[in-house]
Order: sequence, then C-alpha cells, then structure tokens
Amino acid sequence: MSSLFSQFSAFTVFLGIAAIGFVFLLVSLVLGELFEHVGDTAFEHEHDLGHGGPSFFSARIMSVFITAFGGFGAIATNYGYGVLPSSGVGFASGLFFASIIYAFARFLYGQQASSEVRTDDIVGRQARVIVAIPAGGVGQVRCQIGEDLVDKIARASDGGPVPENTAVKVEAVLGETVVVSRQ
Repeated sequence: MSSLFSQFSAFTVFLGIAAIGFVFLLVSLVLGELFEHVGDTAFEHEHDLGHGGPSFFSARIMSVFITAFGGFGAIATNYGYGVLPSSGVGFASGLFFASIIYAFARFLYGQQASSEVRTDDIVGRQARVIVAIPAGGVGQVRCQIGEDLVDKIARASDGGPVPENTAVKVEAVLGETVVVSRQ
C-alpha cells in the first residue's frame, strides 16, 4: 500500500486536488443549487449566518478555493518549493481567489431588487385610508415606500371609525394587518 503512495509526487497530489476542485465546480455549476442545500445551509443554521446572500462556505466558493489551492500548490512545487511552502502558497492563493468570488457574489446579491415590505419599512410611516375603517372593523390604507405604493388591511388603534381619505400613521403590524392612528 505504501508503495502505491510513494509513486505520487507532491506535484501530482496538488494537481489531483486542483482537478477534484475543478470537477466539483463544474458539477455545482451544472446542477445548480443541489449542493447548496447539503453543506451550506447546515453550516448557516448551525452558526446563525442566515443574513441572506451567499456564504463564504458555499459549494462554489469552496470549490474555487480547492481548485486554486491545488493549482498554485502544483505551480510552487514545480518551481522547486517543498510541500509545506507549496501548501502555504496554495492556501494563500485559494483564499485570495475564493475571496474575489465571494465579494463578486455578494455584489450581485446586493443588486437584486425585492418587492418585500418588512415590518421596519412600514411602521411609523404616514398612510392614507382608501377604504373607510368602521368602528371595531377593518379597512384599507395605502402607504408609499420608496417608489412603491403598498396597500394594507388596517384597523384603528382606538377602535373608532376612520373615514376614507384620512391621513393616518402606521403604529404597528400584526400579521397582514396594520394598526393606524389619525394624524
């Protein structure tokens, strides 16, 4: 068994690592999000990294790291460096290229538009009643958030009636209903 491993040089091992990383990168690019659900999500939930956007530990970024580690380690070995310095060169190069891909992925994620309205976006905003709110009942208000007009089911904070076209302030969000008070 040891004679089998003695036939491999450090150069061959580094090239093998690069090839495995490259094949994994190609497979993850072709199969899409298949690998993202296996490792990345488990790590994010375990370490509470669910901030949205790509993780540094995603399959694509890690495969870029492994490919660069193997490739630059092989180049360093070819220039006569030993295994330890070649591993250092490979690690630094892998970290560098994985960081570039991560930064680019974060940039692309940040450019995505979303029509999602979060609770923080609407609480405290001024709105206008577009369907009158009867005493103890619900009506509808319209609020402008950025460029978008958002319509929400609303109830009055004091439980009283609020006529149509009245300016109100959003006090709280309860599920899909907002609680408003007169201005």
